[in-house]
Amino acid sequence: MSFEAIKGISDAEVLAKTRVSEAEAQAKQMLQDAEAAGKAAVEAASIRADNELKELRRKADEQTAEKTAVLDGEFASEAAALRSKAEQKLEAAAALIVERIVGG
Repeated sequence: MSFEAIKGISDAEVLAKTRVSEAEAQAKQMLQDAEAAGKAAVEAASIRADNELKELRRKADEQTAEKTAVLDGEFASEAAALRSKAEQKLEAAAALIVERIVGG
């Protein structure tokens, strides 16, 4: 084999090694970029989920407060009605006791 042929093969091998190294470096960079993009997407999704959760909790708290207010009003009305009936019965019971003691 001539010197020129050997030099051509040697140059081709060097060129091939250089291209392989460049391709490996490019693949490594692409992998790092993809990992960074994936982490950023996960972080963004996590932030969105946290914000949605906060909003859902806020709405649930708001609905709970509204329902509690309604129930408080209903219970207050029931309590007042029961108190009124109890007072009426108390007066009747007191009158009955007085009647039995005085009349008895």
